[in-house]
Amino acid sequence: MSASGFRLRNIPLLSRVGADRADALRTDVDAAIAGWPDALLLRVDRRNQVLISEGRAVLGRAAEVGDAPPQDAVFLGRLADGRHAWGIRAELQAPEDPQAPAEVLDLRRAGEVFDDVSAQLVATATALLNWHDSARFSPVDGSATTSIKAGWSRVNPATGREEFPRIDPAVICLVHDGHDRAVLARQTLWPQRLFSILAGFVEAGESFESCVVREISEEIGLTVTDVEYLGSQPWPFPRSLMVGFHALGDPEQEFSFNDGEIAEAGWFTRSEIREALERGDWSSDSPSRLLLPGSISIAREIIESWAALD
Repeated sequence: MSASGFRLRNIPLLSRVGADRADALRTDVDAAIAGWPDALLLRVDRRNQVLISEGRAVLGRAAEVGDAPPQDAVFLGRLADGRHAWGIRAELQAPEDPQAPAEVLDLRRAGEVFDDVSAQLVATATALLNWHDSARFSPVDGSATTSIKAGWSRVNPATGREEFPRIDPAVICLVHDGHDRAVLARQTLWPQRLFSILAGFVEAGESFESCVVREISEEIGLTVTDVEYLGSQPWPFPRSLMVGFHALGDPEQEFSFNDGEIAEAGWFTRSEIREALERGDWSSDSPSRLLLPGSISIAREIIESWAALD
């Protein structure tokens, strides 16, 4: 497959769908609450960590915390067996089965081992709970707001104005020459040898494609063309949506680091990138001069998909 036929080979890990989001129950709150006695509950602590057992997020019984959802609970969806799933910000509790293996991990470190249901529930709960933590007061007049619609909205009781979970869109792009080379770069704050593809936030009044062209020009000085969409992934750290692209660049054009975010960049061959992928990721103790992102990031899926091209 040539670069012109470049597609993602797999759905990014955090984009997997494992449960019905059941958005109708957010407005039919009575129906959502009616399912509470049989519902399951995901606890997320202040460090955005959850309890994991055998590749799944540990879900407790919702009824153990009360007869109805707490005010700050968020509705996460409906599971395959019909039970509702909710999330709360709370200290973690051990599984009911004391023999069950369990560990405390966050989404960055556990996303690759989650099943589809856990990945969706934890990503959604993390995003919503982080938003609630920072949206307790109206951005208009500073009044205290209240959670409504099963945690999917907040309202100013004085004015009736609603606020909804905020998402910050960002582009992430693999620049390649259309043949055998692609650009990888290291941010100034990253340790030596840690490289990835280029990313940046979308500005007001800007399209995704325009953002790709601008960000790459600002960060490494390259002029790119043929910007094409690949896929997207929620990134709730704290509230981003990563929108993936690939674009063509000219290896003869010199790099210039214009905004101070990039410490170094280079063109790497497909064989060099394949070798780096085989050595693991950023968490590896490999002595390789090139360490790449872990599988939880859409960056890894984009790089792997490009590297797999013949």
